[in-house]
Amino acid sequence: MQTKIVGVDCDEGTPVPIPNTVVKLIYAENTWLVTAREDRSMPTSKTELIFSVPFFCENIYSEEQHVTYLIICPLVFLAGFVDAVAGGGGLISLPAYMLAGLPVHNAIATNKMSSTMGTSIATYQYAKSGYIPWKLVGFCIAAAFAGSTCGANLALIVDDYYFKILMLIILPLTAFYVTRPRSFADDKIPYSQTRTTVYSMFIALGVGVYDGFYGPGTGTFLILFLTALAHMDLKKANGTTKAVNLTTNISALVIFLLHAKVVLPLGIIAGAFNIAGNYIGTKFFDRGGAKSVKMLTIVVIAIFFVKILLEVLS
Repeated sequence: MQTKIVGVDCDEGTPVPIPNTVVKLIYAENTWLVTAREDRSMPTSKTELIFSVPFFCENIYSEEQHVTYLIICPLVFLAGFVDAVAGGGGLISLPAYMLAGLPVHNAIATNKMSSTMGTSIATYQYAKSGYIPWKLVGFCIAAAFAGSTCGANLALIVDDYYFKILMLIILPLTAFYVTRPRSFADDKIPYSQTRTTVYSMFIALGVGVYDGFYGPGTGTFLILFLTALAHMDLKKANGTTKAVNLTTNISALVIFLLHAKVVLPLGIIAGAFNIAGNYIGTKFFDRGGAKSVKMLTIVVIAIFFVKILLEVLS
């Protein structure tokens, strides 16, 4: 993130002035590394000066710092709204962090924090409304964890390029299914409790593999498959998806926090916006039902298709 440092605010003393230089902020472990160059035109390799600011001096004043929040917070709010209704909010929020200039690992970790905060509110709202079948959800969570572990290991040995090519075929077919008149209808004949649980576990296992291997759009796929294959009604499918997502998000967030990859001030503020988006999204879902989900699901699939296409072409 190229910017201009004005001063560093430590816990002790007043802000320390720093010369007017071109700098690059890198967050690593417990230290902010600031790479400074006096002359923008000189070769970086000959003019880099790396110095550290202790972790308790997190509040680095920047002339462009407010731009980071202006980029991220509105998009994270929108992501929370979309995620609460149809899943797939990460397709909006993660690019927002990267667009603002955060390094990839910090973007993923901080996004995980804000999305976990928002999903917790959505899960609470759906549980309060009776949309979460808790007996079934426990089995789904266990299956999703197992699938995610397998997917992560698979990602280490298989090039994701081939997976992306497969997704370019699957996504248009998924969009076609969603646009059908009764794709999210609640008049499907429900299965027995045992059959629904078994189908849901296999769905959570398969989507968990996808989540561990690649990840984006996991919530959307869970909702689609739970309604289409397990004959779960839309409200319970959405509630189940939120409970599964919250559990897997918390486990990932703990890992990121232990490795100091989360930019905490940004994550907390963005998380507040995500909470607001999720809260409004749950209310919108209550009123709009299948129509609102169908509309936003098509939007999420379209964004996802364009994202993968650009990655493959690049």
